[in-house]
Amino acid sequence: MSRDPTPTRIDEAGLRYRSKTPGSPFAPAGSFGAGTMSCFLCGQHRPRSLLGSKRILGKAQQVCMPSCKAVREAREAGTTDQAADTAA
Repeated sequence: MSRDPTPTRIDEAGLRYRSKTPGSPFAPAGSFGAGTMSCFLCGQHRPRSLLGSKRILGKAQQVCMPSCKAVREAREAGTTDQAADTAA
């Protein structure tokens, strides 16, 4: 059975959702204000420690290091930092 939809209303300050919690699911962490970033190649949000800079089409982009596949396999195995570091 599905739930009844939660009603929304437009406030004077703009659109306000009653069913949605405010804020971002990617909470800021550290002085940069962004604890995670998305990989340019696979699009997955990763901690900055698992991303590295790679020149793609003449611009430096943040991508999974050592590769998207290695980071994904390490996360599935539950050894995120160790497996990603040793695969390099």
